[in-house]
Amino acid sequence: MVSETTQTQVQAAPYSKRWLALFLLCMAEFIVIMDTSIIGVALPAIKNDLGYSQSDLQWIFNAYVIVFGGFLLLGGRLSDLFGARKVFMWGFGILTIASLLAGIAWSEASLNIGRAFQGLGAALIAPSALVLLLAKFTDPKELNRALGFWGASAAAGGSAGVFLGGAITQWLSWHWVFLINIPIGLVVLFLSRALLLKGAGRKGSIDVGGAILGTAAFIVMVYAIVAAESNGWQSMQTWTMLVLSFALLFAFVFLQKRKKEPLMPLSVFKAFNLAAGNGVMALMAAAWIPLWFFLNLYLQQILDLPAFNSGLALLPMTITIMAFMMIITGKLMARFGIRRNLVAGLLSLSISLFLFSNAPVNGSYLAHVLPASLLGAIGMSLAYIPGTVAAISGVRPQESGLASGLVNTSYQIGSALGLAVIVAISSAKTNSLKLAGTTHIPALNDGFRTAFLAAAVISLLGAFIAAICIKKANKP
Repeated sequence: MVSETTQTQVQAAPYSKRWLALFLLCMAEFIVIMDTSIIGVALPAIKNDLGYSQSDLQWIFNAYVIVFGGFLLLGGRLSDLFGARKVFMWGFGILTIASLLAGIAWSEASLNIGRAFQGLGAALIAPSALVLLLAKFTDPKELNRALGFWGASAAAGGSAGVFLGGAITQWLSWHWVFLINIPIGLVVLFLSRALLLKGAGRKGSIDVGGAILGTAAFIVMVYAIVAAESNGWQSMQTWTMLVLSFALLFAFVFLQKRKKEPLMPLSVFKAFNLAAGNGVMALMAAAWIPLWFFLNLYLQQILDLPAFNSGLALLPMTITIMAFMMIITGKLMARFGIRRNLVAGLLSLSISLFLFSNAPVNGSYLAHVLPASLLGAIGMSLAYIPGTVAAISGVRPQESGLASGLVNTSYQIGSALGLAVIVAISSAKTNSLKLAGTTHIPALNDGFRTAFLAAAVISLLGAFIAAICIKKANKP
């Protein structure tokens, strides 16, 4: 499943506590991804309590994702310099304290700040956890299985977050969607020293300027897209921010070329399949995250399901993803290779989204939600691990943290930008129909259908790039 170069990144002898360590690392990945989705069902309650406007609600999601995506490269770099276990524990310490702040938030600003620091903690956890995983499995078959559990925990975290968010919001309060991280974080910190190898760091400098420029470019770009909904795509403010974001991105690349020890050495893109793998992961996230976002809205606002029932309706997707990734995906990859599974998965996801784009106002769960959602879950199960493996293949051992940070960055940037663009497209469709005299619910549903169709096109584009650009030789 993984390339020979990737296999050389793991240590020579098996680590006796590797399966217990894997459980801990999968728990960490589950929490990091869950925190992107668990707030979805709680948004109406948060809006009522803290006085958010409808348009500002998305910043509860974006504050986390933007900081998460913006600092992932730094998290990977710190893992290479100081050792992955140390950075992993730093991340969980920050995440735990930030979850307390978000859980007791008394205003929009306090919640947004808490979410941003949650994102910073997650940016340290995600790349260091993947480095720790790669360091614990020397046998390729075991590594394949470990990556299956890892992928299942990530995908399940995204889907379970919706279910748990609904249950917690309905039975406790929205505060607990954040406070739930505190006991889990304390357990992870307690077990980390016993189960995770310390690992050796190395001498080097931290490219603070690169981290600031890269994060700023990402933040300005997402804000420009989000604000375009109210400012208009032709407004001077929108275009000024977009031009500024590209200028910051250009400055980041220029700095990386001149730095002796850059945050992201551009030579890393010479690695086998890395550039194509990261591009595909970004497109995958840009299709998958909007699916969850708009499917949850369709269930609650169109089919009129309560919060808990909406989360329960998505549970079959979680079960399917976990079953496929842990049992089936590894076997299919061993037989058919990375590229075929990646293309098949993205095509399945695209078909799922196309089916959702035809969901009617008077739709039913069994006819219009369950079949398409299961097909989407299967598609994600087939695509996520091959995309991750492609994106980390061929890098040098001393750059494993960087590669891990880069693939997570690609996924988070894809999710944030994809959601921002598709929300804008959906809102424009809904608003245009309302202006033409269409009543609220039909107009809203047509906006959702347009969103699903846009995501389907993005997934189809990802499948095309994977088919053309992922090298066939990258096979187990």
